[in-house]
Amino acid sequence: MKIALAGAGAFGEKHLDGLKLIDGVEVVSLVGRRLEATQAIADKYGIGHATTDLADSLARDDVDAVILCTPTQMHADQAIQCMNAGKHVQVEIPLADSLADAEAVLAKQQETGLTCMVGHTRRFNPSHQYIHNRIKAGEFNVRQMDVQTYFFRRQNMNAKGEARSWTDHLLWHHAAHTVDLFAYQAGPIVKANAIEGPIHPELGIAMDMSIQLKAESGAICTLSLSFNNDGPLGTFFRYIGDSATYVARYDDLFTGKEETIDVSHVAVSMNGIELQDREFIAAIREGREPNSSVAQVLPCYRVLDALERQLAG
Repeated sequence: MKIALAGAGAFGEKHLDGLKLIDGVEVVSLVGRRLEATQAIADKYGIGHATTDLADSLARDDVDAVILCTPTQMHADQAIQCMNAGKHVQVEIPLADSLADAEAVLAKQQETGLTCMVGHTRRFNPSHQYIHNRIKAGEFNVRQMDVQTYFFRRQNMNAKGEARSWTDHLLWHHAAHTVDLFAYQAGPIVKANAIEGPIHPELGIAMDMSIQLKAESGAICTLSLSFNNDGPLGTFFRYIGDSATYVARYDDLFTGKEETIDVSHVAVSMNGIELQDREFIAAIREGREPNSSVAQVLPCYRVLDALERQLAG
């Protein structure tokens, strides 16, 4: 399996680290915004081809599939571009920043029959997989999820502290993780509400947001998001259920009393990004729909669209 990766930034390197651990996989082409920086990453990972144009990678006969770690605003168009070129594609979260664009990607996937997967990593973190397995086994039911997504990002910087060429978004990017995960764990979402704080004068986005969700099962979710929090960075999940309480921090899991739960047996790796990439590769090889396919995650984007319209109203 030969892969092209577009977006040689902070998250692109996380995928490159994961891909090198998967047997029979080779990254043969790397796409970035600036050629010199992209070539440096390509040299670091032993990638033979570096370019600033995705079309160059798509024109290569030795590229089977593409992973897109590019700015959000490019995701939908580039995913369609990849499938038009006959390439399987994994799009980093979010799939798009509008429902219309997300639906266009699904339509192209259905037209081509190619594998199109979205990087909803929470489905793959061993911590959340552990809970999902208990839910499927009938051993645990979610009653409430309390989620905090916090960053200190008052300037347009990426995870490596470098200037971004695009603006991040609490609703369409960061809330997407939790909206999809809540439905994955508790069932279809039937009610959603949102409020937001002041709009940043330069970035043009809300820096604080609060979202409430209710699932068909009766479970509820409260999600707090902020770019203003000067403290621990990331997303932290508290699952309150009928038989236990869990606290998930990325790939790690704890009881409600902060006792560590061993999740090393849940999957072949403790790295959610690597597990996500393993699913993408396996789905292509096996000719099946991947977990987190574009069809599976589209309901998340319908909820985000409804929330955006609610906030605009």
